[in-house]
Amino acid sequence: MRPTAKIQTEAAHTPGKPGRALYLTGIALVAVYLFWGGTYLGMKVAVESMPPFLMAGARFFSAGVVLYILSRLGGARRPMLKEWRSAAIVGALLLLGGNGVVAWAEQRVSSSVASLIVAAVPVWMLLIGWLGRGGKRPGAGVIAGIVLGFLGIAVLVLQPGQGSGSGQSFDIIGIIALLTASISWAAGSMYSRSARLPGSPLMSTAVQMLTGGVLLMIFSVFTGDWGQLNIAQITGRSYLAFGYLVVFGSVIGYTAYIWLLKNAEPTLVSTYAFVNPVVAVLLGWLLAGEQLTAGTWISAVIIIASVAVVTVFRSRPVKVQDSNSSNA
Repeated sequence: MRPTAKIQTEAAHTPGKPGRALYLTGIALVAVYLFWGGTYLGMKVAVESMPPFLMAGARFFSAGVVLYILSRLGGARRPMLKEWRSAAIVGALLLLGGNGVVAWAEQRVSSSVASLIVAAVPVWMLLIGWLGRGGKRPGAGVIAGIVLGFLGIAVLVLQPGQGSGSGQSFDIIGIIALLTASISWAAGSMYSRSARLPGSPLMSTAVQMLTGGVLLMIFSVFTGDWGQLNIAQITGRSYLAFGYLVVFGSVIGYTAYIWLLKNAEPTLVSTYAFVNPVVAVLLGWLLAGEQLTAGTWISAVIIIASVAVVTVFRSRPVKVQDSNSSNA
């Protein structure tokens, strides 16, 4: 019997079990909301004194080792060679082209702005699926969500008085990098739906993190990250942020997410896609002193609303894991 069925059966026939399941679901949701929402600020702080691609590579490789061990202890089989190859492709698109570029962009862009642009990933996924071969035209509600998403990004990017320079929310290069990272993440998510990956969700994520982490560290050689690395100059706050990203963002946050996929309604789990950017914006404002203009607040409302509309109206369900697991 699958874990989900077992929990549901026990909850239905054992006094007190429904309350316990609801309690655990609440804890897991809070973990995903807060820990994944905090990864944007975590990356921002980590790259203050750590080279971005090298930091991201070390983060995902470390988390991948932990998840690999946990999945093997849980009975998952060793991945086959074809599964490692597929995982490398997914890892390249999601972690190298996606998360690694986000980490680099956060040297130039606030964590709040980064989280809002990445929040539109579900919109890009639907657009890619629609325009791809054999893609079906989405319904009016989904199209409205897509248009709303692009409107929110436009409001964010075209704010008057914004541009490069210290103290400003973002520059155009950072925005382009974030848009590129979002498209790469969306493409990787679409590919992963048909890729041959391990059946165990934890093992699948472990091999993606391991291969993606290695690719990030190799790529960091060509970006000059190793030459910029100065261990003596890495600050304590950057070390703490890195530890947060590995332990809370990847290991605990993702484990809670996997548990939710098995034990909670998909529509409930999918709410993280528009809660995370809210958490990221608030944390950036409260803890990092990031400036939030009226335009940023307006774009936040529009983008989050677009993700909510797409989530509600999409006619063909998209795996919740694909939407924003760049925070894993």
